[in-house]
Amino acid sequence: MPKQRFVTKTTRFGLVLAVGILWVGNTAAQSVEADKEIAVVEIGAATSISQKGGSASFGPDFAVEVTPIENWLELEAGVTPLFTRHSTEWDVDLLFKKPWTLSPKVEFMFGIGPEWVHTRQNRMTTNSISGEAIGDVMFWPSVGEHRFGWYLEPGYEYNFGQGHEKSIGISGGLLIAIR
Repeated sequence: MPKQRFVTKTTRFGLVLAVGILWVGNTAAQSVEADKEIAVVEIGAATSISQKGGSASFGPDFAVEVTPIENWLELEAGVTPLFTRHSTEWDVDLLFKKPWTLSPKVEFMFGIGPEWVHTRQNRMTTNSISGEAIGDVMFWPSVGEHRFGWYLEPGYEYNFGQGHEKSIGISGGLLIAIR
């Protein structure tokens, strides 16, 4: 029986990853400028803590970001598994972000969007929908051509499921521009 849960989690992660890759591929086909990035991949780590008390959770963070409307809208789809001693939570989100260029090396974005939360705690599994708001700061070390950088993304989450849990968190890591 534990093997079945592993296959289910692996299958869900694979589906999210496949959708992200197809999304990036579709966006690539629509790209007009060859020197402009098609997407930005975010790979990092995340932590979150409930405002109702409890322990902090930690885990990896993976997202793909595309720009459908230059200087106005960026879409980010991501997945974050968070782990504590007695629970596992998978967060899958879609954020709608408004970008601002602060300097040639620094960008700031504010984003909001829905999030699906799959939690397994004390042998009970729950699924719920949350709303998420984030501030995203991106740092690009080289001026002009953005290839690699890093990001820091604090956020707030409100779960619409039973208990209406509220949590704050932060993620950060490496940015990889795909051209």
